[in-house]
Amino acid sequence: MKLYGSTTSPFVRRIRLCLTGKAYEFVNMDIFSGSGRELLRAKNPALKVPMLEDDGQMIFDSRVIHRYLQDKFNQAPLSWDEENLLTLIDAANDAFVQRMMLMRSGIAHDADKLIFTLQDERFSTTLSTLENSVQHGGFEQWNYPSMCLYCLLDWVIFRELYSFEEYPNLHAFWHAHQNTTNVAETDPRQ
Repeated sequence: MKLYGSTTSPFVRRIRLCLTGKAYEFVNMDIFSGSGRELLRAKNPALKVPMLEDDGQMIFDSRVIHRYLQDKFNQAPLSWDEENLLTLIDAANDAFVQRMMLMRSGIAHDADKLIFTLQDERFSTTLSTLENSVQHGGFEQWNYPSMCLYCLLDWVIFRELYSFEEYPNLHAFWHAHQNTTNVAETDPRQ
C-alpha cells in the first residue's frame, strides 16, 4: 500500500493514524507546486489528498479510503451515528480549509460577505454539536471518528485559525489525545 499526501493535511493525517501498525509507504508531497503538484495531477483528477494506491487500485478521498481499509482489514462498518459525526467533522474541516485559503489569498474576513456568514454559521453549528457529542461520550473510543476529530482540532490549532476556548470539551479532548499512539509521529509541526 502507498499513501500519497502531505504531512500538514488533516485528511491525510487521519488515514496515517488509521494505518497505525499496518505496512504501507507514505509519499509526502508538496501539493501546491513542483513535482508534488505534477504527481497529484497524474494520480488524482480531483487534485486532492489523500490518495491510496493498493493492488493496482487508486482510491481517492479520506472517507472512501477509510471504507476501503475497513473492507481490506475486515473491520466492522461505522454506525450511522458515527457517519453523521464524520459528516460534521468534514463540514467543519472544509470550512476551515476555505478560511485558510481565503486568508492565504489575501481576502480578509468580512462578516457582511455571504461566504464568511455561511462559514461562521457552519463553525457555530458543527462545533457546538461536536462539543455536545464529546460531553455525552460520543468520542470515548479511539476510533476513526475520534481520529478525525483530533486531526481537525489539532490542524485548526496548528494553523492558528480558531480558538476553542468556548468549547471546553473539544479542547479537553484535543489535549487528552496528544500522547495517543502515533499522534506525535504524525504531528504536522515536525
